[in-house]
Amino acid sequence: MTITPESARELIESDDYGDRIKGLNQLRQLDVAPAFELVQIAIKDSNTRVRYAAVSQFDTLGKQDLKLSLELLRDRLINDPEVDVKAAAADAIAALKLTDAFADLEQAFEKTSEWLLQFSILAALGEMGDPRAFELLAQALKSDNNLLQTAAIGSLGELGNEEAIPLLIPFAENPDWQIRHRLAQALVNIGGENAESKSTLEKLANDEVELVAQEAKRI
Repeated sequence: MTITPESARELIESDDYGDRIKGLNQLRQLDVAPAFELVQIAIKDSNTRVRYAAVSQFDTLGKQDLKLSLELLRDRLINDPEVDVKAAAADAIAALKLTDAFADLEQAFEKTSEWLLQFSILAALGEMGDPRAFELLAQALKSDNNLLQTAAIGSLGELGNEEAIPLLIPFAENPDWQIRHRLAQALVNIGGENAESKSTLEKLANDEVELVAQEAKRI
């Protein structure tokens, strides 16, 4: 069966949830312009799974119109009732490098107690590479949630700001090897000639967990 914008629209506008999901999957086989037009219908669907699937395609389709994508994703980040849709919106904002949404991400992080959304926002801030994220990421290092700490460490590494080094080094003693692994990645990414960073990487190069040691030896 040939997939056309018309056949995909019929599915996306169907009363049947399964059809709407099928229609969204078909968008991947259409040209970007008609697919972007149709995903705008699904992003406001009454069904959470449909909205999530729609938002998740914006990392590619959203390039068709970044201004409109910013408007649509900002709306889902702020107003969607489901946390996983909000988290997907944060992911898509980062993938599209929509730095105009920085304040929205920051505000959403501060307002929510949902770790999934906080994690997605921390990861998004690193992917966006916006230097304004430094303070929020530094604060997130103090979280009692290891996953949030891990995301913040990774994002600080992506920012590449050497001012993060003294904040990161204490994590070399963390009992969670995944945090030590992310620390090694971050310090390697930041690079530079910082003596403390080099010393910490030398220590991590002898870590009992081989993945950590291998990562630390990349510099």
